[in-house]
Amino acid sequence: MNMRSVLDISAYLIVGPENTKGRPVPEIVRSAVENGFTCVQLRSKTASAREMLRLCAQTADLLTSLGKSDEVALLVDDRLDIVLAAREAGIKVDGVHVGQKDIPASVCRKLLGPEAVIGLSARADALIDYVTHCDTKDMDYFGAGPLHATPSKPEAGRTPDGRMVTRSLDELTQLHRVSPLPVVVGGGVKAADLPALKACGVEGFFVISAVAGADDPAAAAHRMTSLWRRCPSHSKIKSKG
Repeated sequence: MNMRSVLDISAYLIVGPENTKGRPVPEIVRSAVENGFTCVQLRSKTASAREMLRLCAQTADLLTSLGKSDEVALLVDDRLDIVLAAREAGIKVDGVHVGQKDIPASVCRKLLGPEAVIGLSARADALIDYVTHCDTKDMDYFGAGPLHATPSKPEAGRTPDGRMVTRSLDELTQLHRVSPLPVVVGGGVKAADLPALKACGVEGFFVISAVAGADDPAAAAHRMTSLWRRCPSHSKIKSKG
């Protein structure tokens, strides 16, 4: 299955060991996927390479056990080396998400091949101009934000000079209009934000603490995905690949 052809970023979970209040990462992923989440990104700034490989294996096995390995993309944040090592070990990891300071998307595409999913965090400064003019041939979607400042990703929305820039709904509406790729938005997103966010036309939302840090992750995931599906959208979904 070519995951690029079925990629669904409408409900996108980002999770790592530091986000789960001590609960196993696969437990959080199960709660999210069983309640409608469509994409999973493993992200950790503290886990070792071996820990990340173990998380990849556990999460890939979980998706297979749920019958979702050909529907829910499993991505790794930043660590192209982890994705390559996982594939060498026979672990089904579908791709990588990179930021502006990480390995270029073109290198990821060259090493991972034409069927890999590659996402890019859009620049915090000059966002609309960047998305309009950058070369997107090796990318599948843009991640944008933050909608609100968030302790889960304190670096999100930082400009090169250290300023914090959050995204207005008007800006996100414009971003969707000009972007050649699907856009997923996060950064402090809560269930209450989803109607207005979907009305902007963006293709999805991403969360960390709203699900991984919830007292009841399954209930939180269900509430968010149900609300997102019910919200009207005036956009035509973009696709790449």
